[in-house]
Amino acid sequence: MRYLPHSNRDRKVMMDAIGIQSSDELFAKVPSKVFNTAKLDLPNHQPEYAVEATIRGFANKNRVAGDGPFFVGAGAYRHHVPASVDHLIQRSEFLTAYTPYQPEISQGTLQMLFEFQTQVANLTGMEVANASMYDGSTATVEAVLMARRLKRRPGIVMSGGIHPQYRDTVATYMGDDEGFKCLPADPTASEDIIAQIDDTTAAVVVQSPDFYGNLRDLRPIAEAAHEKGALLVAVFTEVISLGAIESPGAQGADIVVGEGQSIGNPLTFGGPYVGLMATRPNLVRQMPGRVCGETVDAEGNRGFVLTLSTREQHIRRDKATSNICTNSGLCALAFSIHMSLLGQKGLSQMAALSHQQAYKTADALTAIDGVELVNEHYFNEFTVRLPKAAAPVVEALANKGVLGGVPVSRLEPGKPELENLLVVAATELTSDADIAAFAAALKEVI
Repeated sequence: MRYLPHSNRDRKVMMDAIGIQSSDELFAKVPSKVFNTAKLDLPNHQPEYAVEATIRGFANKNRVAGDGPFFVGAGAYRHHVPASVDHLIQRSEFLTAYTPYQPEISQGTLQMLFEFQTQVANLTGMEVANASMYDGSTATVEAVLMARRLKRRPGIVMSGGIHPQYRDTVATYMGDDEGFKCLPADPTASEDIIAQIDDTTAAVVVQSPDFYGNLRDLRPIAEAAHEKGALLVAVFTEVISLGAIESPGAQGADIVVGEGQSIGNPLTFGGPYVGLMATRPNLVRQMPGRVCGETVDAEGNRGFVLTLSTREQHIRRDKATSNICTNSGLCALAFSIHMSLLGQKGLSQMAALSHQQAYKTADALTAIDGVELVNEHYFNEFTVRLPKAAAPVVEALANKGVLGGVPVSRLEPGKPELENLLVVAATELTSDADIAAFAAALKEVI
């Protein structure tokens, strides 16, 4: 944080310069009823070192993911990020660069984004990817809007297994639109989404692994959607799963969107994250964001250009395809560096370890009387049904030093049938000792 030690004399000089008598005049246009007139409980003026000590005291009250057994997932995952990733993204040419508005002199940035797009396309099994999105939830909205533009139909059928926050983000943009149909939450992935597809459907939106951890075969849904002339939008929140399961593109998806945080980007108490988006070549002109391409210059040297720019900063507003996308440049760079370090073999090993530890965790928890596994097939995240409400159980576990997952009721409030459900995630960082501690603590709590 910056330390700003303005004295009364400093403030007087500034106020004289702009012609006011007090700082209150700066807020004269703000209605008085919205002001908080109560005295704030803040300490008096202190020197910089004292302020730093106070802030460190606040920070030390935080519990970070590596401080003990950690099984929290539900869209944000703790994976190992090599120290080299953080070192490289802090180089000044990367850290201070924002976005390639001057592509003719931004060859380094453009090349990085081109490599990033290639990695995302390979991961998702698609032919073309854009230069990243804001996050997974807004990427999902963009996919829905893109499908509507392409098909010129109103219908959107969304699975009940989509992450609740992703569903809420889409619902915010859809409003009261009658064409938007979101199925009820379905922890067992038994919904008949195919029956909801008709001639007005522009896209079917399905997540795999879904919010509850279920792995789904997208092929029959893709076939049913295509028979009705609709698109399949495949969503993921755990990108590491693409190192173990067949890609959405190979299963028939037309647009693939999701969250890339697990690769190169730590949890950091909630962000920033990086949205991923890929599609088929024939749909690319309606894809939001930007696409970097490879070319050669007049002398035949390899070069990179901004091939498509569909944001209103680049083209006429009425032709722009996006209002909510942005390029998460530094996060995309971290993703690309980590992916380069992992390679195909490393990603597969990371996925296999995460899957293995998840199965060990599920076995340990379901050995406890009253704990039932909901899923049949899962990757590194699963849902258990407890004999009592999950939210107070998680609080009791936290008091024992174990962060034991996410109660479904936290993201799906007001649904009694979901109150006993707990979403649990494991990664390559989950140790056997963590699993044993979790199982022992849960057995004691319930």
